[in-house]
Amino acid sequence: MIAARALCFGLTTAAFATTAIQSASAETLTLSSWVPPTHFVHTDFLVPFTQKVSEVTEGRVTVTILPAPLASPPQHWELARNGVADITWGNFTYEPERFVSLWFSEFPNAGTNAEAQSRALWQTFDKYLSDLEAFDGVKMLAVGLFGGGQLHHGAKDLVTPGDVANQKFRMGGPIQEKLLTSLGAVPVAAPATKAYEMLESGVIDGSLHTMESVVNFRLEDSLKHHTIFPNGFYDASFFVIMNGAKWESLGADDQAAIEGIIGEGLSAKWGKNFDVQNPAAYEKLKADGHTVSDASAELIAAVDVVYGEMVGDWVLNAKAAGVEDPKAMLDFYNTTYKALAAE
Repeated sequence: MIAARALCFGLTTAAFATTAIQSASAETLTLSSWVPPTHFVHTDFLVPFTQKVSEVTEGRVTVTILPAPLASPPQHWELARNGVADITWGNFTYEPERFVSLWFSEFPNAGTNAEAQSRALWQTFDKYLSDLEAFDGVKMLAVGLFGGGQLHHGAKDLVTPGDVANQKFRMGGPIQEKLLTSLGAVPVAAPATKAYEMLESGVIDGSLHTMESVVNFRLEDSLKHHTIFPNGFYDASFFVIMNGAKWESLGADDQAAIEGIIGEGLSAKWGKNFDVQNPAAYEKLKADGHTVSDASAELIAAVDVVYGEMVGDWVLNAKAAGVEDPKAMLDFYNTTYKALAAE
């Protein structure tokens, strides 16, 4: 009887000890996001990712999405790098000088298959860029593109270069600025989240977005004219990152488990969401009576000229930023994208 009680006590003590060890090793990570909780990036990408982290680590690592962003969108890289938040996401070219190596991914004609784009960009990053100093201090979880941005206007159709000239457009980075300036338009820098108030106040005439962004940022009443470039007018490159020190603090088993759900796989999930959202938004806007026009051959040709200039300038800048062979990297991305898009 005494022996049985001793055994029971020993088992109970062991169970409590195991629970205490598990509790002590549990890690809750914070994630700062700057879109509303109703936005599909939140509901269809971030939330499933947090759930998957908990699942693969058997609850030892959980991710809490904060109820409000800790800073403006352009500050989210630094939030993670400095450990203010453990995980963040954002647009690389909100900090254009730091990430000049990635400008190529936002050039015109980058494609309209966001899953293939995002996978190709991950492979390109992993092969050519991951060791650059610009990416120090963080663990890259995913990269992504959004399937081709287009031109949108509040009052008129934009089909020819003359239609675009002298119009004021909200834009988000140096690639878009170069495009607009070269076409004779007036670029106004601001995050996509500011587009509504800028349109309502008349600060801008139009804005650069994906089709889904017009719907998901509730701009349908302000932007009723849409110009479609078959391979995209421009693109935007995104990151999902984790503070490097926080990553290193995780146990080896948890790191291995999380490695299995990030990288190219998580990048693909980013792109898949846009591949669902963009066509749905296109059909919705057409059904609501919006004007959707194809860019004229003249306008496409004008953009192609700008593209050639961009590549030449970027090759020089990317070399200065530490990319050994920027042209080879661009060729690798384009070849990889085309192969993945054809699958």
